[in-house]
Amino acid sequence: MPTGYVSANSSGEEEAWLWAQIKAEARRDAESEPALASYLYSTILSHSSLERSLSFHLGNKLCSSTLLSTLLYDLFLNAFSSDPSLRSAAVADLRAARERDPACVSYSHCLLNYKGFLACQAHRVAHLLWGQSRRPLALALHSRIADVFAVDIHPAARIGKGILFDHATGVVVGETAVIGNNVSILHHVTLGGTGKVGGDRHPKIGDGVLIGAGATILGNIKIGDGAKVGAGSVVLIDVPPQTTAVGNPARLVGGKERPSKHEDVPGESMDHTSFIAEWSDYII
Repeated sequence: MPTGYVSANSSGEEEAWLWAQIKAEARRDAESEPALASYLYSTILSHSSLERSLSFHLGNKLCSSTLLSTLLYDLFLNAFSSDPSLRSAAVADLRAARERDPACVSYSHCLLNYKGFLACQAHRVAHLLWGQSRRPLALALHSRIADVFAVDIHPAARIGKGILFDHATGVVVGETAVIGNNVSILHHVTLGGTGKVGGDRHPKIGDGVLIGAGATILGNIKIGDGAKVGAGSVVLIDVPPQTTAVGNPARLVGGKERPSKHEDVPGESMDHTSFIAEWSDYII
């Protein structure tokens, strides 16, 4: 998957700007709603950096009686502090939510309340642990993420940045799945296998893809860059770049031989319905 180059300086400057915005939003909210003042202080305002705030919040969200918040805080903070790519991905994901979701009223709202964002950041740490051969801990973290956020992403799955898991409930991403950059995925989406066969068996999602609510994509297939998968679709074969697949079983808008192509990046535009006129004469 193309990743694009971001210099350390520009990435650090963007992170610093975003953290300043988040703290300003938290101060404003604490003043307007005193009932939240203590909560906002402990989760945001008392921390010196985004990675410390995020680590503290994830630790408290994912802890249990036997998996302590202090242990998780140290685990997350060590990961975010030692790997700049995790921090830059978190910044890109925050911006994605704020820019693509009209219900996202602030960056701090996303940081504190968007379980898709939180699940994704926790998954990134689980994936790091998986790559370090700390697989029991990665799987324990994966289990807590699924329990708390209702988002089931295998620790081995590879995910790019600028990701929006919108609503996120019921999302399932299999072990060998790959998700590119600037992808938007709605609730109850499954990126799964087709049976008991092992090996490379899960979908590969290109950059800029939009996957609608309840879509099921199965097998080691490719959803091309800038493609769109309609809500409720079942996809079992490759979808070419910049095309739209809809239905059960899914078919390409415009036909298999000469499918219609769109110019925008659906994962960023969040345009779910522009294909309707070409696809059918559906009316209510």
